[in-house]
Amino acid sequence: MEDKRIRVGITQGDINGIGYEVILKTLSDPRIYENQAVIIYGSAKVAAYHKKALDLNGVNMTVVNSASEASYGKISIVNCTDDEVKVELSQSTPIAGKASFQALERASLELKEGLIDVLVTAPINKSNIQSVDFHFPGHTEYFESVFGEDKSALMLLVSPMMRVAVATGHIPLADVPAALDVPGLVSKLRILNKSLIRDFDIINPRIAVLALNPHAGDEGLIGREDKEIIAEAVLKAQEQHICCFGPISADGFFGSGDFKKYDGILAMYHDQGLIPFKALSMDSGVNFTAGLPIIRTSPDHGTAYDIAGKNVASEESFREAYYMACDIYQNRFNYAEMSKNPLRKQFIVQSGELSDLPMPEDN
Repeated sequence: MEDKRIRVGITQGDINGIGYEVILKTLSDPRIYENQAVIIYGSAKVAAYHKKALDLNGVNMTVVNSASEASYGKISIVNCTDDEVKVELSQSTPIAGKASFQALERASLELKEGLIDVLVTAPINKSNIQSVDFHFPGHTEYFESVFGEDKSALMLLVSPMMRVAVATGHIPLADVPAALDVPGLVSKLRILNKSLIRDFDIINPRIAVLALNPHAGDEGLIGREDKEIIAEAVLKAQEQHICCFGPISADGFFGSGDFKKYDGILAMYHDQGLIPFKALSMDSGVNFTAGLPIIRTSPDHGTAYDIAGKNVASEESFREAYYMACDIYQNRFNYAEMSKNPLRKQFIVQSGELSDLPMPEDN
């Protein structure tokens, strides 16, 4: 399959955190984007401030009105922020929150219009970005509202060691049990299964489904959710030809190294999946929003105010997020090419005649 030229959008995130540092460090090597057009949605003024502070003046950017004016092999920046934008390193400010949303909104619009192919988002502060226009607990829910239509998004953390999705996302722990139901879990498993096939080029993915309660509930002794909800969802997903197993007790699963035997993992709540993931893959982990028609990735860390401006932040996770967005774009292109005009599936009946076998529904 041919390699595609890709237009990569990047949002600046919180201007007082390490967003620009990891962006600029990643783009300091022009070989990374020699076959891509890079478009940063943010502020040329803020970018120049961080370039000077980090002594990365070799990263050259051209101001453009939109991604339609961007050139391949070069870095462009679209000014999205108001004139009053001001950097106050390590501080959570209303101005920083507003600037984060302005960049995110503009990038989402141009992604919807097809002016960029993929989007990599730098970390936001989930508190100061809140407003009438942004009332979500995180990026995942925002993109679901903008691009989901009738489809649900799935937070998927990816590293060379594992791929972990979370069934309930950014909700309080006390609300998790009530948020679990059989149809919802089956839907999440369908999204995860399709993403592993289409986005990560895994032919027959094996998915582990984690239990909610200790020891998978011990047959109802320590909670009934595992037996009555999770186990039932696993059976229904298997009936839809999804190769999944569970509920599996989470402690032994990660402690024994059994996670290495699976292509994907569905955790029941945020910290159940993300604590072991980040313990093992913090530097190289990527957050991917699966289940949507668009491609969005981000590093698996936050704004890191405590080290902002100190030139010590690692760009590895952001660089991996950049690479992964491009890889998924290529994988989706290849998948579409291989899937179009499929041969009609058939089976042989006892008489020796050929009869049509109904094609499975596209999930």
